[in-house]
Amino acid sequence: MPHLENMVLCREPQVSTLQSLFGERHHFSFPSIFIYGHTASGKTYVTQTLLKTLELPHVFVNCVESFTLRLLLEKILNKLSHLSSSEEGCSTEITCETFNDFVRLFKQVTKAECLKDQTVYIVLDKAEYLRDMEANLLPGFLRLQELTGRNVTVIFLSEIIWEKFRPNTGCFEPFVLYFPDYSIGNLQKILSHDHPPEYSSDFYAAYINILLGVFYTVCRDLKELRHLAVLNFPKYCEPVVKGEASERDTRKLWRNIEPHLKKAMQTVYLREISSSQWEKLQKDDTDPGQLKGILESLEAFIRDTSNFQTKVNTKEHSVNKQ
Repeated sequence: MPHLENMVLCREPQVSTLQSLFGERHHFSFPSIFIYGHTASGKTYVTQTLLKTLELPHVFVNCVESFTLRLLLEKILNKLSHLSSSEEGCSTEITCETFNDFVRLFKQVTKAECLKDQTVYIVLDKAEYLRDMEANLLPGFLRLQELTGRNVTVIFLSEIIWEKFRPNTGCFEPFVLYFPDYSIGNLQKILSHDHPPEYSSDFYAAYINILLGVFYTVCRDLKELRHLAVLNFPKYCEPVVKGEASERDTRKLWRNIEPHLKKAMQTVYLREISSSQWEKLQKDDTDPGQLKGILESLEAFIRDTSNFQTKVNTKEHSVNKQ
């Protein structure tokens, strides 16, 4: 599916596996799927994008927000009720206090015509928090398809491995799918895909290359790197906007952004401060201090980047000449 491949980058094996597990809409899918990986490895985004793009009936619940048994069960039932009642135009709030009640009410809700002949997916994000709830909850969700006799698949999204998740009493084993961390090449491709339309993709890719060269060793969180890229890009392209440099003048662009990246190294996870505070910090010319080692690594990196750019330009020139 070309459209899906453009939306979900560098996760082709995982997408292919999930599509195989989902199968046809009216077929019974695997009862439970356990997806794990570090934070910002694409678990939530890939799952949500796949379900929405394929237009599969699903509910998404965050176990941090729904931190008690009642909140969790009612959230699932009410979201399912809204799915089934969207065509009818009315719905009532459902109350549920026990898992036995949940099984009974789930059967009633999924009798709706729009949910009857296709797989319903329940996605539980931050699923590790289920371990702090009632002991029968996790085994119950793992066997929900069997308990209800309905075509339902429960998808668990977690940052911990299944071996640390499994109850001591034993339970039905889910299908386990691992999302590895993004490599530097993956991050380069994903972040470069976000380039502003007013600038060329090569120009933005060069900027992302510099950004990753500085921050990859200390931060590999895609969300934070994307936040860093957005905040620092206006300063990087400032000489181009003012007409003082061209998009290919890598060294001049680097010299302009270098002091701002040095400051950013002090608060790599920029969610610690607001965007407005960061802009104020950008204007502050005071010496950040204790950055001698970082400065040396930055200077070494820009030398390597310049050498690489020279080689690329030489290669392009020789290819064009041929």
